[in-house]
Order: sequence, then C-alpha cells, then structure tokens
Amino acid sequence: MAGRLTYDPIRVEDLTGIVSSEEAGAVAVFLGVVRNHAAGKQGERKEVTHLEYQAYPEMALAQMDKIERQAMQRWRLEALQVTHRLGRLSVGEASVAIAVSSAHRAEAMEACRFVIEELKKSVPIWKKEFFRDGSVWVDSGQG
Repeated sequence: MAGRLTYDPIRVEDLTGIVSSEEAGAVAVFLGVVRNHAAGKQGERKEVTHLEYQAYPEMALAQMDKIERQAMQRWRLEALQVTHRLGRLSVGEASVAIAVSSAHRAEAMEACRFVIEELKKSVPIWKKEFFRDGSVWVDSGQG
C-alpha cells in the first residue's frame, strides 16, 4: 500500500496483481478516464482534446497514503493501491486507478468509492482541460 504518481500509462493488470491474494474474494477497481467533453462557462458542451495533470508530489503522496490508511482502518481490506497519472493525457486514457481487495465485495466497493471521493477533495493534483479554442484549469472537486 503506497499511493503512486506516474507519467506512464496506468496498467490495470499491474494494480490488480498487487492487491490480489488468496484471502480476497473480491477485487474492485475504479478507473477515472479522460472523456471527450466538458461543460463550458454557460453550461454548453465543449469538446476536450486532451488533459494535463500536475501535482505537488510530496504533499500528494502523503495525502494519498493518509487516505489509504483511513480506508484500511475503516473496512476489512486485504490490500489497496492508488495510482494517479500526471502530464498530458489523451481522451480515453486512465488518469486515476484504485484497486481494492477484500474478502467480500461490499467492503471493496465501498472503500473504492471512499478513496476516489477523498482523493478528489484533498489531494493536491490539478487538472487543465484543453479545447480547440483554449484551455481552463478545473476546480479540484470537479470531473
């Protein structure tokens, strides 16, 4: 268990391999994926060409570890792995991945949901959306 930041594409099979065990009857995975649109200032749909993520690595990793510890204490989990991608990402690429294993599915799924919600609220990772006619930094809790 240790949050991870990477500039490389996220490989789901690597994450599930890390959290899988003979004691785990469930492995839940959440992927945040770059979509092809976003809401503009007046609520109109804008076509996204790509995203860029930046982070304060030391603070981001410390906060990710804190969230992971909270989840491990709150649910009976076998393992948990969080990875967030930085740099330029194209539409369809995974920006964040969470893999959780537990004896039963309820704990794994609840923990996955908790981790992504807390990550979006408190981890210093910033997203910039790029459009054909410009770009905009997105508030932390959006997306």
